Amino acid sequence: MFRRAFWFTAGAAAGVWATTKVNRQLKKLTPESLAAQAADKAVEAGHRLKDFALDVKAGMTQREDELNDALGLHQAPDGPDNVTALPGPRRLRAIENDHTTHRPTFSYDRNEDH
Repeated sequence: MFRRAFWFTAGAAAGVWATTKVNRQLKKLTPESLAAQAADKAVEAGHRLKDFALDVKAGMTQREDELNDALGLHQAPDGPDNVTALPGPRRLRAIENDHTTHRPTFSYDRNEDH
């Protein structure tokens, strides 16, 4: 008698557990729930994209500062933050004496190909 009551109770508990589990999964698959999940994923992706863009911008600013320091281009002390000063005389001499740039000696006529 107790054995039958035990297995009946165990079966009923398993049925209740399985029913609630299935109902939860079905609620997750309703159109409203799927739309909410998609919206959450889109917001999360937007936050990740924003963080990536901020990281890229910070890296660009850091690299630009490194290049400005290497080239001798420094911020003007009295000017706005986004305007750089002209290069110093040493840098200008280096630019004027640069003979490594190759200028083509031929001319290109666009109409030759037709």
